[in-house]
Order: sequence, then structure tokens, then C-alpha cells
Amino acid sequence: MKPTAFAGLGAMGFPMAAHLARQGQTLVWNRTAATAEAHAAQYGTQAQQSLEGLARADLIVTCLPTSQEVWEVMRVLGPHLQPGTVWLDCTSGHPSSAREQAEWLRQYGADFLDAPVSGGTAGASAGTLTVMVGGDPAVLERVQPRLAFAQKVVHVGEEGAGFSVKAINNTLLAANLWAAGEGLAALALAGVDLGAALEVINASSGRSNATENLIPQRVLTREFPATFALGLLTKDIGIGLDLAQSGKAATPLLAQVGGLFRAATTVTGPQQDHTAALKLIEQLNGVQLGTQAPSLGTEGPKQA
Repeated sequence: MKPTAFAGLGAMGFPMAAHLARQGQTLVWNRTAATAEAHAAQYGTQAQQSLEGLARADLIVTCLPTSQEVWEVMRVLGPHLQPGTVWLDCTSGHPSSAREQAEWLRQYGADFLDAPVSGGTAGASAGTLTVMVGGDPAVLERVQPRLAFAQKVVHVGEEGAGFSVKAINNTLLAANLWAAGEGLAALALAGVDLGAALEVINASSGRSNATENLIPQRVLTREFPATFALGLLTKDIGIGLDLAQSGKAATPLLAQVGGLFRAATTVTGPQQDHTAALKLIEQLNGVQLGTQAPSLGTEGPKQA
């Protein structure tokens, strides 16, 4: 079997590539070469100094910040690809880019699948990611047994469908996170213990991943571990809104979520963990979301 290649060894890509290495020969590349060398030393992969070195593989996996970075890699590597190569892009990219990239790769006899993942860094480390795939189902069938980082793989439609589902999924993540943050701020200002409130909510109809995991583990603890950048989530919301606009869908709530997260990114910083968006809610309400919910000041809630 020919080797598998992986480009983009960030917080998600580093452990994803490690799972591929357990299956067989894996070539790795990263913009920062030292990261690829470290991966090779830890997992026995083969670090490539140049992108062209990845062309020996018949399955190339990319996991980069945006579709723009994928284009940059693709334009260098594309002319060196072998016919029959499958390019599986796990980036949270733009649906229109997926269609353009699939068409561009056809001139080299290569196939493209947009295959963003969900499950966070914990899922990437455990090899339990969910992968939503757009593209030819026959091509997916050929490579699916090699996706060692995935627990669940779902074909969702033609090129771009994977990116579409991912964008809307992350927009819903943002909506749930923000709504929970506002609700908890109201409870904190009413003097309710937030730990007790979450115990009720998580056994009731208001529960979500935000209330069950993100807020207890990241916000109440004040840790905000930088596993998924706020700027990237805001980018994904923008893709979701582009999708809605292109289909002339009426999404007033999601549009408002987009505006709120753009504001939170500006105030908090794009490199902060996405849960740090709730710091803007804290500022607006003059209260900290914690089990003791200490006040941030004596001036009362701030006006937006």
C-alpha cells in the first residue's frame, strides 16, 4: 500500500496524523518544519521538508485553518500528484472552495473530498472524531478504512456538503454557547448558585454540550484552554451565514449570533478559546460566570 500524507499538524492535525501512523507509512508536513520533525520523532512518521515530498502518497489529508491555506498547498503539490490520488480536506473550509478545488484537481486525475471533523482535540487524541464528507461516495468508500482518526463517517452530499454541515454545526455550537451564557448571567445576577443551576439544566430540556461540558470545564473553572480558537469559530459562523445567504434562507437568529461573536472576537482576541466569548457577556452584565459568581464591579450591568 502506498503511504498516506498529512499536511497541517496543529492542535487537531497532530493527533489525527498519529492515528494514521499506527496503520502504516505516513508522511507529514507542517509550515513549521520543527513540528513535523517532532511528530516523526514521537510517532515514527516521515517528516517532509517540501510539499512535493507528499506526492508519493495516494491519500493526502489536509487540516489547515482555512480554504485559502489549502489552496496555497494545493497549487504547489497539485502538479506532482499521481493519477488516482484522493485529497481529503479536513479543514473547516468554504463550500464554494470545495467545488472549485475538486474541479481543479481533476486536471491531474485526482479526487477531492471535503471532510471536516467534529469532536475537538479530545476526540482527535482518542480517534473518535465524526467526519462529515462531501464528494463522490465511491471515492469515500475507497479511503474510509484508512481514516483511523474517525469513529463515525457520514456522507452528506456532493462537493461542499461536508463544509456546509460543519459550518452550520459550529454556528449552532455558538448559538447554544451564547444563549447558555446569557441565561447563566441572569441567574448569577439573581443570586443563584450556577453549579446548582447547571445541575438542574443538565437534567432538563435546556441542556446542551455547552452546559454539560464547555461551561463547567472551561468557564466556571476560568481555565479557557485554547483548543479551538474563537477566531476560527467566528470564521465558521461566517461560512454558515454565507451558505444561508446563497440559498436565500431567512436566518435572523443565526445572523445575530454572527454579530455577537464578531464583537466577542474583537473584545477578547481571536486566539482565545472559543468559550472565552462569554467574557463579553460577563462584561456586559458586570458579573463573572463561576460557581461563586463574584461581581466584576459595583456599577451594575453595562449597556451594550
